[in-house]
Amino acid sequence: MFPSFQGKTVIVTGGSKGIGKGISRVFAKHGANVAIVARHLSVAGECASELRDDGVEVYACKGDVTDQKSMESIAKAVYEKFGSIDIVCANAGIFPSVSLEQMTGEDWDHVMNTNAKGTFITVKACLPYLKQAEYGRIVITSSITGPVTGYAGWSHYAASKAAQLGFMRTAALECAEYNITINAVMPGNVLTEGLEGMGEDYLQAMAEAIPLKKLGTVEDIAYAVLFLASKEAGYITGQTIIVDGGQILPEE
Repeated sequence: MFPSFQGKTVIVTGGSKGIGKGISRVFAKHGANVAIVARHLSVAGECASELRDDGVEVYACKGDVTDQKSMESIAKAVYEKFGSIDIVCANAGIFPSVSLEQMTGEDWDHVMNTNAKGTFITVKACLPYLKQAEYGRIVITSSITGPVTGYAGWSHYAASKAAQLGFMRTAALECAEYNITINAVMPGNVLTEGLEGMGEDYLQAMAEAIPLKKLGTVEDIAYAVLFLASKEAGYITGQTIIVDGGQILPEE
């Protein structure tokens, strides 16, 4: 059973939909103050209103993870509202599909700036406040695509997800002296809003390729994040947890 996160404040980038919404919901369920960061305030606000129905403090923030000043402003506002920033979930990410032959430099930069640089900017903006916490936790949403597997059309995405892990390992060394840990979850195929419109046959085919014969849920990822953010996980840093139902295991 997970401990209460009562009195802890968590920032979740990309926290209004998909895996990010699942992370926001699970932290709220366990008593944390949650700051949801999204590019559109209306979307963040809708998610925040939904979670507030559970009687927890939720703060909707409009922010751009590629913009240092934007994230610094959010970190300052969250700290002023709740009095601490204890946990940062660098979850914001994009995954447009384009073949290597058709990919432009602009396509590459757009994905790398959001996924890899956005992780760095988020962590840097929150670091001064994490250093003041009883213990700080940073959890990155990476992927099996890039660090472990490949997928046609996602070479830029794969590179960005591998880059996050390289950043994580060195950041873990620099953050350790402040009692801040930084780890990553690596999801496999997860049922999100983006997949639901693909049709039942497509989803079933995806599920059949997974040893557990089912797609992951956003909560499956969120509970791995929750564990890494807990006090009990305080001796784990610079590490990854693959949450994929065994997807990467078969040799064929």
